[in-house]
Amino acid sequence: MQIDALPEVVEAVKGTSVEVYIDGGIRLGTDVLKALALGARAVFVGRPILWGLGLDGENGVKRVLKILQEEFDIAMALTGCRSVEEINASVVRRGCTCAAKL
Repeated sequence: MQIDALPEVVEAVKGTSVEVYIDGGIRLGTDVLKALALGARAVFVGRPILWGLGLDGENGVKRVLKILQEEFDIAMALTGCRSVEEINASVVRRGCTCAAKL
């Protein structure tokens, strides 16, 4: 997944004027939070927008964007971030295997 390569890309351009954006794999508001936390300046959202467009035209796109915003707001609240500027890598746990063992 592209987000896995993000920290390495961000590190490679550190100290330059290059901004890092991620395009692909963004489906949820939590994906947006993770990308920003790992150093992306912004994200592009393609497929969910097309799904909304196919479902209900302009209103479908508006609904998808509203859902993404709501999910992002909830994710920020759950991580204790009150603004985008407060988002950092500490809110992301990498390499977590959360499968329950019975």
